[in-house]
Amino acid sequence: MRQAIAHAVDKQAVIKGALLGLGLPIVGPYKPGTWMYDTAITDYAYDPALAKTMLAEAGWEDKNGDGVIEDASGRPFAFTILTNQGNDQRVKTATILQSQLAAVGIKASIRTVEWASFIKEFVDKGNFDALILGWNITQDPDVYDVWHSSKAVPGGLNFVGYKNPEADALLERGRHTLDQAERKKIYDAFQEILHRDQPYLFLDAPYALPILSSRIQNVAAAPAGITYNFTKWWIPRDRQRFHLEQ
Repeated sequence: MRQAIAHAVDKQAVIKGALLGLGLPIVGPYKPGTWMYDTAITDYAYDPALAKTMLAEAGWEDKNGDGVIEDASGRPFAFTILTNQGNDQRVKTATILQSQLAAVGIKASIRTVEWASFIKEFVDKGNFDALILGWNITQDPDVYDVWHSSKAVPGGLNFVGYKNPEADALLERGRHTLDQAERKKIYDAFQEILHRDQPYLFLDAPYALPILSSRIQNVAAAPAGITYNFTKWWIPRDRQRFHLEQ
């Protein structure tokens, strides 16, 4: 079912509509271009016809002609997409997903909630059908706290309740392995499991667009962002607007 939904979603349309084209589609929890990103994974192609076929094979068809697919008992395939207020990108993303899902017969409603309530009353308690959130990606690939089954507890970061013994074993090995080449193999295998199970529908990685004055020297892009060496930034004396002298 989750794979069918993945085929129903056009990530490029989400990036164009919600991010103004300033982002990249992703297939897992790591950023494209980083050493831990698994480039061997082929994403689920945007294919609404295939999505409909997969849904029909799972017993979901529009039997009454109202545009919404139902199961054998007549229950409609309908759920609510929850996200936080004040984030236009997420609201736009939800709206685009709502339209794309409707094209394959899935009825998605949208609800936005104030941030504190969103986390405390919904995310932490697992009180949602589906939600849109984002993660900050660290320089180390260890995502044990997000994906290990032991973290699928109220208030835990594994708030979707994902539990897979294979994934658990890989996460445990990965955080106890120092060799980067070996860790690469471990986390590639982990990403392949996530891609198969689809506990998240990974959408996009937005571009970072920091703006600095051209007067500032020694600024360089890095995986950690441009501020990784901000203590070494400097401005040539002839371009300083003011300076202090002792």
